[in-house]
Amino acid sequence: MIESISKASAVSGTKATESFSSLFEAPAATLEGTGATALNGETFMSALGNVAMQAANNLKRGEEVSFDGLTGKANTREVVDAVMQAEQSLQTAIAFRDKIVNAYLEITKMQI
Repeated sequence: MIESISKASAVSGTKATESFSSLFEAPAATLEGTGATALNGETFMSALGNVAMQAANNLKRGEEVSFDGLTGKANTREVVDAVMQAEQSLQTAIAFRDKIVNAYLEITKMQI
């Protein structure tokens, strides 16, 4: 079930996302002239990728702990904590998706 979420990262190898990611990857010289600073050289696309991987890991951990709880290997508190953290990660990922889709729709409405 969770493995299908991990497969979404395979999309990052397509040409469309490569050109999209180049929009957010600015060289350090460009950033210096604008007064903006890059934090540890991390780009917007890599930050979103990290958030997505962390959410997928939380969902996978919640699923594993749930199965451990069913077999008696984990207590109820651990199961509840893991499931609540997975639910929060999923809600955050859905909120990010909705904001990105709304931003894309607003951009497509702009007149050139």
